[in-house]
Amino acid sequence: QVRDRLKQQVIEMKEKFPGFRPGLAILQVGNRDDSNLYINMKLKAAAEIGISANHIKLPNTATEADVLKCIASLNGDPAVHGFIVQLPLDSDKPINTEKITNAVAPEKDVDGLSSINAGKLSRGDLGDCFIPCTPKGCMELIRQTGVQVAGKRAVVVGRSKIVGAPMHDLLLWNHATVTTCHSKTSTLAEEVGKADILVVAAGKAEMVKGEWIKPGAIVIDCGINHVPDSTKASGKRVVGDVAYSTAKEKASFITPVPGGVGPMTVAMLMQSTVESAQRFLEKFQPGKWNIQYNQLTLKMPVPSDIEISQSCIPKPIDQIAKEIGLLPDELELYGQTKAKVHLSALKRLKNQPDGKYVVVTGITPTPLGEGKSTTTVGLVQALGAHLHQNVFACVRQPSQGPTFGIKGGAAGGGYCQIIPMEEFNLHLTGDIHAITAANNLVAAAIDARMFHELTQTDEALYTRLVPSVSGVRKFSDIQIRRLQKLGINKTDPMALTKEEVKLFVRLDIDPGTITWQRVVDTNDRFLRKITIGQSPTEKGYSRTAQFDITVSSEIMAVLALSDGLDDMKKRLGRMVVASSKRGEPVTTDDLGVTGALAVLMKDAIKPNLMQTLEGTPVFVHAGPFANIAHGNSSVLADKIALKLVGKEGFVVTEAGFGADIGMEKFFNIKCRYSGLRPHVVVLVATVRALKMHGGGPAVTAGVPLPKEYTEENLQLLAKGCSNLNKQIQNAQMFGVPVVVAVNAFKTDTKAELALVVKLAKEAGAFDAVECTHWAEGGKGALALARAVQRASQTPSNFRFLYNTELPVVDKIRLIAQKIYGASDIELLPEAQQKVALYTKQGFGNLPICMAKTHLSLSHDPEQKGAPTGFILPIRDIRASVGAGFLYPLVGTMSTMPGLPTRPCFYDIDLDPVSGEVNGLF
Repeated sequence: QVRDRLKQQVIEMKEKFPGFRPGLAILQVGNRDDSNLYINMKLKAAAEIGISANHIKLPNTATEADVLKCIASLNGDPAVHGFIVQLPLDSDKPINTEKITNAVAPEKDVDGLSSINAGKLSRGDLGDCFIPCTPKGCMELIRQTGVQVAGKRAVVVGRSKIVGAPMHDLLLWNHATVTTCHSKTSTLAEEVGKADILVVAAGKAEMVKGEWIKPGAIVIDCGINHVPDSTKASGKRVVGDVAYSTAKEKASFITPVPGGVGPMTVAMLMQSTVESAQRFLEKFQPGKWNIQYNQLTLKMPVPSDIEISQSCIPKPIDQIAKEIGLLPDELELYGQTKAKVHLSALKRLKNQPDGKYVVVTGITPTPLGEGKSTTTVGLVQALGAHLHQNVFACVRQPSQGPTFGIKGGAAGGGYCQIIPMEEFNLHLTGDIHAITAANNLVAAAIDARMFHELTQTDEALYTRLVPSVSGVRKFSDIQIRRLQKLGINKTDPMALTKEEVKLFVRLDIDPGTITWQRVVDTNDRFLRKITIGQSPTEKGYSRTAQFDITVSSEIMAVLALSDGLDDMKKRLGRMVVASSKRGEPVTTDDLGVTGALAVLMKDAIKPNLMQTLEGTPVFVHAGPFANIAHGNSSVLADKIALKLVGKEGFVVTEAGFGADIGMEKFFNIKCRYSGLRPHVVVLVATVRALKMHGGGPAVTAGVPLPKEYTEENLQLLAKGCSNLNKQIQNAQMFGVPVVVAVNAFKTDTKAELALVVKLAKEAGAFDAVECTHWAEGGKGALALARAVQRASQTPSNFRFLYNTELPVVDKIRLIAQKIYGASDIELLPEAQQKVALYTKQGFGNLPICMAKTHLSLSHDPEQKGAPTGFILPIRDIRASVGAGFLYPLVGTMSTMPGLPTRPCFYDIDLDPVSGEVNGLF
C-alpha cells in the first residue's frame, strides 16, 4: 500500500514538474554481503516507485576524509533529495561512524540518524525532521491495526539510536505512555506484560517469551537473528527477538520475522525520500533560484565607482554558487569573492534546457564609451533583483592596458557594477597571465628552433629532439603526429632514412613570414617594434619583432571560442605561427609545444564566478579584443550559464565596441562555433554619441565636453540618429529582435531622450526605452528588462550573414557592404598575397574577423554618422587558424592599441593598514 501510494505521488510530481524525479543516493564503504543485499532491496524498491537511485560504492581502503568528501558532494547536489550512508562502514581505516552520519545534511538525512534530526524528534518537532526508517515503519504498522495509540501503555525493549531510542520518542509524541526496557532490566517480563503496544529491538534471539505478553497486545518484532537449524540447507534460520510461535497465540497483531518490519523499513526509506523531494519542491521550484539579493542604498550625487563598490559587502561566492545550483566540488575558490567553475558542471547539466540568450551591443561609440558594460549589469540586476528571474551576466575580463590607460576599468559604473571592482579589473584569477606565459612560450620556441636549425646538423638536431633515455629512443605522441603529417608512417626512431630525418627535424621557418609576436598586458609604446637576438650567445641571428597586448594574442581567442579542454588543446595545436620556406604553414604542434600550452591553460579554461552590486551572478571569462579578435566573452561561460538559468531564465552577454564590430563577430564567429542562437539584441545608445554622429565637435577623453553636448540640440541629435538607424538595421540583418537602451546622462533633456526613443522605434526596433541604471541600479533598467522579456517571446529567425564556403574576398566584401555601408573593398598587394596563400594552405573557408577602427562605421575614425559609398582598404590579412578565423587589417589598425597619450600618473594606491585599494580605475 505504501509503495503504491508513493508511486502515484511520484507520477503527480512528474506531471506538475516535467523532468523532475525524486533522487536517492546510497553511499557504501566496502563490500559486505549483507550490505549488498540490503542495498539491492532499496534500489529495487526505488526503481519500482520511480525514484532515481544512485549507488556510490567506495573501496574498503577509503579513509574518513574520502567518505566526508563524497558526502559533501552529495549534500550539495540538488538532484539528490534523500541520502543514506549504509552501515556498518566496511573500511580498513578507522572511521568515526557518528562523525560520518552527522556530516549528512539534515534536510537530506532520510535515515534520520544525524544528531540534528534525533534532537528534533526528541523535542517533538515531527514535522520538521526525518525519523529513522525502522521506527517510522513500526508506527505505520501500528496505525494499520486501527488501534489508537493515544493513552495506550507502550513498552520498547531496546535503546539503540537507530530503533529503540527514536521508537520511544515517536510513541511518546503520539501520546502513548512509554517505558523503555533493555537487556539489563530486572523486571523485564513484568514490564512486557503491561504493554498494550510492544516493540522489541534488543538483538537477542527469541528473548521475549510468548507467555510474557499481555493478551490482545500489538507486538512489533524488529529483531533479525540467526539460530542453528539442521533442517535448513544453510544450517541456520532467521528468527526475531520474540518467540513467535507462542507469542502469536496471545497477541492481537504480530509481525513475522522475516517479512514484517524489514520491508516496511525499506518502504519508509522511500517515503522519506519522496517527502524530502516534496519539501525541496516547496522551497526550490525547479528552474527557479532561491537567491538573496543585495539592497542598494542610493546616494545623490552618485559617488565614485570604487566608493560604491567598496561600500557594498559582497555575498560569499560559495553562497552564490549554492543559490544558482552549482555543487561544492564544481567550485574552486579564489578567496571569498571569486571562484572558478569546473567544466564538470556543464557535463552534469547537459540535459537541461537552455535559457534565453541576450547580447548587448551599441552604436558607434565616442572614445569615452557609451555604457555597454553598465547597461549589461543594470539589465541583469533589473531582471534578477527586481523581476526575480534567473539571470546571468557573461562579460569579458579587462586588460591591464586600458585599465591603467585612458579607458579605465570595465566593471560597469555607478550602481551597476561587478564587484569587487578592484579584483575584477586587475589580476582576477590569473587567466591573462597564463595567456601571456603560453604566448611567450610559443615565441621563445620559434626563435630557439630557428637558432638550433641554423647552427646544427640534421643528426645533431635528431639526437636532441629524440634523445636516448636508458639506451632507448622513442617518439613522443606529438612527434608521431608530426611524422604522420609528413606522410612518414614509422614509429621506430632508428627506422627513419636520412631524408626522413631531415624532413622531421627541420621546420625551415621563413623569418619574413613569422606572424607570432610576444605579448605584454601593458600599453608600452616602446615595445611596438624591437630587435631581438642581440646577445653574443645568439651568434648574430637577430631579427626585428614586436610586442602586442596580451588580449590580442590568438591564445585569448582560442580560450574564448573553445567548448572544452579537448577542443582547446586541438585549437592550440592548430595555431599557425609562420610559413616554411616551402610555403607550408608551421603550427605550434610542429614546434612540439601543444601539450605545454594546454598545461599552462588548464585552469584558465574554467570560467570565473563573481557578482553584481545587487547580488546577481556573473561569469567573467576571456577578454579578446574586439578589433584584432572577435571581442566576446567565452563560449563555455555562456553555455554553463544558459544551463544554470533554466528554460525561463536569461543570459546577458556583451559584445565589444559597436554593433558593426562586436555584434557582427558575435553572430558570425561566436554563434557559428558555439551553436547557440540569440533571442534578443540590446543596442545601447547615448545622446552624447548621437550628437557626435550628427556633426558635433570631437569628444576627447580628459577634456570637458563642448556645450553642444551639454545643451539641448534636437537637430544635431536627429541627424546623428543615422548611426543608430544603421546599427538597428545591422542587427535585424541577422533576424534577431532589437531593443534600444537609451543610456541617459544628467545633461540629457527629456525632449532629447524622447526623440531618440521615437526615432529608434521608427527605424524598426522592437522597443526603445530610457534607462537610468547608472544612478539607480537595477530599478533604473526595469523598463529595459520588461522590453527584453517581451522581445524574447517573439520569434527569432537567426541567420548568418555569409556562408564560410564563399571565397575570402567575397566574405570580406559582404561585411564591408552590408554592415559598414561601403561600396566596395580594395585589397592592397600584401592582402592579395595573403588571400592566395591562405586559400592554398586550406584556410579559405574560415570566418572573417575584421580588424577595423571602432570609432566609425568606415575605416576612417573621422567619418561619423552612417557614411556610404566609400572604398574599404584591406592592408593585410592574417590567420588565427587555431581560433578559427582570418582577420583582415583595415586601414591603419594596430595590435597594440590604446597607446599612452600623456605621462603616466596613476591615481591609485593601497592602504597599508586595511589592504584596501584606493583611487580610481
